[in-house]
Amino acid sequence: MKEIKNHLGTIDLKGLKIPCYVTEDSQRLLSSRRLQDVLKIVETPDTGKQVSGGGLVRFFNQKSLEPLFSLVHDRSIFKPVEAMYGKTKILGYDAKILPEICNLMLKARRDGILLGSRQIKIAEQCEILLSAFATVGIIALVDEATGYQDIRKEDFLQKVLEKYLSPKRLSWAKKFPNDFYVEMFRLKSWALNGKLRPSIVGKYTNDIIYDRIIPSLLKELEKKNPKDDKGRRKNRHHQWLSSDIGNPELAKHLHAVIALMKTCKTWNRFMANLERVFPKQGDIDTLPIYFPFPNYEEEE
Repeated sequence: MKEIKNHLGTIDLKGLKIPCYVTEDSQRLLSSRRLQDVLKIVETPDTGKQVSGGGLVRFFNQKSLEPLFSLVHDRSIFKPVEAMYGKTKILGYDAKILPEICNLMLKARRDGILLGSRQIKIAEQCEILLSAFATVGIIALVDEATGYQDIRKEDFLQKVLEKYLSPKRLSWAKKFPNDFYVEMFRLKSWALNGKLRPSIVGKYTNDIIYDRIIPSLLKELEKKNPKDDKGRRKNRHHQWLSSDIGNPELAKHLHAVIALMKTCKTWNRFMANLERVFPKQGDIDTLPIYFPFPNYEEEE
């Protein structure tokens, strides 16, 4: 039995509302009862009155539509899923089933294999539903309605950070060109032969470089490379960047920042331009559902 803890909501398809859920193993579900209602799958018992409930399984098992449903690669979506929300039992279907049914029923209508007015009515309803989420994936709708997009973003971000970070500390190598410090001192009007202030330089470096590459990178580096009791770090942040992605991205960003520094006459002008060209990436709470990263594609 699957479990639903915190992620439940309602998607609205042009006024057609369907309760939806995300289980602990990340399966997106649509309410079985409401799914049947919005598809206009109804039954006529002995009373002669049309009612909803219990008809989805029989609909999927119709002999006339069997050739149509056999076209679906993942047949498991036709099986109802039982899940528990606290002490309440939820019966649902995988959310992917809704666009799948809609496309199949419209294909059946085009091919002229619908047998009666009830199937034609379902096809008409499928056309309405498809138009409602034509530009928005059903998965995104469920995730937004249940609040699961925050979890999805966090999981995706973690995958990205794993690409940028090294599982172990790498040996030290010079990563920051002298020009970076020369330009910083010039813009701050500091004397090059004056006393270096590591804490201030480090603060500016975090702001200018690490906090502007990808979201949460600086936060993760500070976890891997914490300060000691005297406020000092044992290693350099770049020693915790991966050699294949993290360090190349650092070098690319560094050279772009140095070029930007050289075009400016004052620190304030540089920071204003930096904010415009390379705004801070922040952390996961500031991100939209989908966000771009350089040279990285989300893996299935």
